[in-house]
Amino acid sequence: MKLDLNCDMGESFGAWTMGRDSEMFEIITSANIACGFHAGDPDVMANTLAGAANNQVHVGAHPSFFDLYGFGRRPILGESPRQIENQVIYQIGALQALAHSQGLVLSHVKTHGALGNMAAEDPELACAVAQAIYKVDKDLMMVVMPGMETERAALKRGLAVAREIYLDRAYADNGNLLSRKLPGAVLHDAEQASRRLVQMLDAAAIITVSGKKIPVSIDTVCVHGDTPGAVEMARQVRQSLEKQGVTFAPMREVVAQR
Repeated sequence: MKLDLNCDMGESFGAWTMGRDSEMFEIITSANIACGFHAGDPDVMANTLAGAANNQVHVGAHPSFFDLYGFGRRPILGESPRQIENQVIYQIGALQALAHSQGLVLSHVKTHGALGNMAAEDPELACAVAQAIYKVDKDLMMVVMPGMETERAALKRGLAVAREIYLDRAYADNGNLLSRKLPGAVLHDAEQASRRLVQMLDAAAIITVSGKKIPVSIDTVCVHGDTPGAVEMARQVRQSLEKQGVTFAPMREVVAQR
């Protein structure tokens, strides 16, 4: 089995440091880089791209609601689909220009936080994101929650998709992530996270907090860079899966073999 391991990165801002990106780059195969709306700034974005290049890690844009104060995790209502489309285009474009300046090409786009969670259930929002990606570069992959509105919107727009599950997040019975406001929404124990991931890969299904299994295809596994112990969790899971014969590769290679 070939699998991608991705991480949300470049989430520092000015004098504020978030995550242990330099260590994480040694473990992952794809990076989703914040584009300035929930975290990141031009220097952080440029430095994160350089770190990815030095470690042969593929890079993608990680657009969000415009919410630095709330780290992009607060639902923002009232934005029209066209406004969301423009905001996503703006963010992809910013990272794309910085990547181009370093001779790099973006691989994918993955929405962050509340934008991603809401788009997974809202077809208009999902279509706005897919349309934004298509307008910037139709060859960019869209990272999606399998079986949710984002996957349907991407396929309808003709985009390649990378179906993602989360190493460090619990799932609700509708297949979306369990709200961070609820107990057990974030997994901190590496052993527990590793066991659950193996179960999901073996079953080719998302396993929810109630034990429900939702059959899905899985291309990539995400660990949040801001989760305490994220580096140790990612390292342990990768080593464990490699012992079981799993090969890790950037998501574009994984999707290409499908």
